[in-house]
Amino acid sequence: MSQTIQGKGKISRFFILLQQSLKGGNIDFTQGSIRRAVLLLAIPMMLEMMMESVFALVDLYFVGHLENSSFAVQTVGLTESVLTVIYSIAIGMSMAATAVVARRVGEKNPEAASRAGMQAIIVAVAVTLVIATLGFIYATEILLIMGSSQASAEFGTSFVRIMMGSSLIIMLLFLFNGIFRGAGNAAIAMKSLWIANICNIILCPVFINVLGYGLTGAAIATTVGRSIGVAYQLYNLFNGKGVLKVALSYFKPDFKLIKDLIKIATPGVMQFVIASCSWIFLAQLVATTGGDEGSAGYQSALRIMMFFLLPAWGLSNAAATLVGQNLGANQVGRAERSVFVTAKYNVIYMAVITVVTFLAAEPVMWFFTNNANVHDIAVQAIKVLSVAFVFYGVGMVLINAFNGAGDTKTPTRVNFVCFWLFQIPLAYILAKVLDLGPLGVFIAIPVSETTITVTSIILFRRGKWKETKV
Repeated sequence: MSQTIQGKGKISRFFILLQQSLKGGNIDFTQGSIRRAVLLLAIPMMLEMMMESVFALVDLYFVGHLENSSFAVQTVGLTESVLTVIYSIAIGMSMAATAVVARRVGEKNPEAASRAGMQAIIVAVAVTLVIATLGFIYATEILLIMGSSQASAEFGTSFVRIMMGSSLIIMLLFLFNGIFRGAGNAAIAMKSLWIANICNIILCPVFINVLGYGLTGAAIATTVGRSIGVAYQLYNLFNGKGVLKVALSYFKPDFKLIKDLIKIATPGVMQFVIASCSWIFLAQLVATTGGDEGSAGYQSALRIMMFFLLPAWGLSNAAATLVGQNLGANQVGRAERSVFVTAKYNVIYMAVITVVTFLAAEPVMWFFTNNANVHDIAVQAIKVLSVAFVFYGVGMVLINAFNGAGDTKTPTRVNFVCFWLFQIPLAYILAKVLDLGPLGVFIAIPVSETTITVTSIILFRRGKWKETKV
């Protein structure tokens, strides 16, 4: 009887925690239970990242059933690969914003936190406008460089132009969410992507099928959905109800603060640019060794994989916020314990996902494509990539712990060695020298990701990240 009562009590406490995490609000994460703090942050962060991955899956589903579906799927995938450069800059800037905002919030200085967030926006907008312009002008050339055939490149040009032209919206969506996460309000970040995705899901069939815009319609729907999400973020940023109180004067350039942000963001951006360029090289290698159908299969597999991995990245983001805020409050031991608790939860999640992907790869891919060759390549890729999911999970937490402390240089060095000096040569040797084709690329990914995790564990235990000044 007592065990039944205790069980009901645990369930009741969980639902109270769930409700609080989804509602959000001003919570002090430098005190109380670490497990509770991790869950309060992780639940909305996981749902936020799951929603980010849904953008690509929704596009993949609708364009995968168009005429010339292999062209359409390849275009979506290759464009996403190129957009990872934008994502890299956005994530790098959002990491800097998260680290600085979290540190100032931990120091109980919300005004400085707000000012830092706004200065990050100034830098991000200036950089993104240049990239968006170049991407719009050279859309066709981008697809050709990525290994697309001439026919496929011409087919996908309008899609690339819209997606690259909307880079500023992508940047703001990431950056605002980084600011909210640093302030400890992950619920707003989650809700902004829920709103954006609901709009995208509604608009995709309208623009693609009803209005007959086809592949171009997918780009329009995604851009409009993301824009609505950014509008929601702006409303919450300026309504004055949260920790962050924003005034227009905060947008006046503060060159000292901008310099400090760039100092943190630059290695953070490079950290993800290095990874993105590696993924771009792998996508090009698959396209040249596996043709349009091989490329479409690989890109489809990546979309499925990211659907499962992005929530794990969201969970690991909890470590960044907790490390930043606790270091700001001079609670180094609590910051370190937060990383261990977050890693434990991520290992459990990724172990479950490994089983799911092995069992569900076949039927899931038939849902997204009706091309047998694309299906078979995608299934092979998913099963090979999922072998090291648990290692991915631990590595994500450690990378975010470094970044949350403001130590963006360490993950950058790790990525440079493990991606450029190890993953790319290994993939090339397996795919071309040993003539394994796309399979060689698939094998190189879990091997290199495992190497990243082992290296990160060694560096984390050395503890230099605890001494980082922000």
